[in-house]
Amino acid sequence: MGYCNGRCTLISICGMQLVCVLERQIFDFLGYQWAPILANFVHIIIVILGLFGTIQYRPRYIKGYAVWLVLWVTWNVFVICFYLEAGDLSKETDLILTFNISMHRSWWMENGPGCTVTSVTPAPDWAPEDHRYITVSGCFLEYQYIEVAHSSLQIVLALAGFIYACYVVKCITEEEDSFDFIGGFDSYGYQGPQKTSHLQLQPMYMSK
Repeated sequence: MGYCNGRCTLISICGMQLVCVLERQIFDFLGYQWAPILANFVHIIIVILGLFGTIQYRPRYIKGYAVWLVLWVTWNVFVICFYLEAGDLSKETDLILTFNISMHRSWWMENGPGCTVTSVTPAPDWAPEDHRYITVSGCFLEYQYIEVAHSSLQIVLALAGFIYACYVVKCITEEEDSFDFIGGFDSYGYQGPQKTSHLQLQPMYMSK
């Protein structure tokens, strides 16, 4: 019963991960955040494989899914540190998330709840011609905190998925071992003890 509940819970967690990462992928596309787009794409593929392994009782797929979740947590911790400007990171000057090929920022920067965007003219000389120079004000929640909330949710789901993935792999392995033990006698052609007769036949002589 516990194994069934653990497996069903892992399937639910994988489903929630897919929904959340697809939502995140949409907004990363809108903000041209190429590094997160690539990471999200890999995450989607691995979660689908983990879901397949859970449904089809394939522990190898589930193990790969669990290993990836460790890397996924590390990536999301980095994103949190980036937006909170931990250490030498700066969300205003570093273009890590766009691979330094554009000056785009998070989509939530201009489209967050309550945000008012004002174009600044004339634009500074250092501003690229294909970019507009703006100021953003009146946001109820700054965009960096929205991104941090997204990453925090991914970390929580990843930790839950890792725990249940390890549990399901353990249950599948134990179940396979028990089947091997039960069927082991048949595989070696075991036969039960046979009754043998200890009676010896003696010749009989008849007198004439």
